[in-house]
Amino acid sequence: MTIQRPGLPEDLPDPAVLWARWALVAVVEATTEAEESTRYRTGTWIDDQGLHLDDCGCTWWTFADLGNGRYVLYGEDESSDCKWHEPPVDLLAGGPDWLPYEELRDRLAGNELGCVYWYENGVWARAPYPEGLKDDGLDCGMSRFVERDKAHSLLDDYVGYGRPARELLMDHAERRRLTPELLAEHVSSLEGGAPDLPAMTRALRRAGLDAQV
Repeated sequence: MTIQRPGLPEDLPDPAVLWARWALVAVVEATTEAEESTRYRTGTWIDDQGLHLDDCGCTWWTFADLGNGRYVLYGEDESSDCKWHEPPVDLLAGGPDWLPYEELRDRLAGNELGCVYWYENGVWARAPYPEGLKDDGLDCGMSRFVERDKAHSLLDDYVGYGRPARELLMDHAERRRLTPELLAEHVSSLEGGAPDLPAMTRALRRAGLDAQV
């Protein structure tokens, strides 16, 4: 699947697929309880507000499951032209009333928001863009999860048994059948040693990728 520039709603996969791939990376990157409570984090993680990505540089994203089949995806990549466009692009135009407007408006006020997509009734949507807008950052930000091969590569540092192991974990994640036992068997720490299995298990349950949920 290819993401256009600027992105189109139909470029995004089913939110359950996007969630599973993103959450799997958050699970294998899961760390200690002390670091989980850190206010400012980088990398990929999950908390009560949803899935997050922050490379401590040019891109940050949040993906939240708001229940009843509703999702919101928002963030910024430096490639986005939205906040520099004249006149300004209203990224919330046409948005449903259930979006997290307080957070989104706060981000807009801080000039931190590159695009917003929402999902309801089986379809993705976003605000209309002006003709000639070149990019909203969706491709650079989300292709890592939308394109399966790129999603595989995000597991390289943690899954040391090659592509079959990565494929196995991703298949189980997408089917909501991932288990702590599978993680313990196939995932290692960045240093090559044993991973923090309790942290991975907490992230796994929080993400809803395990068969017990």
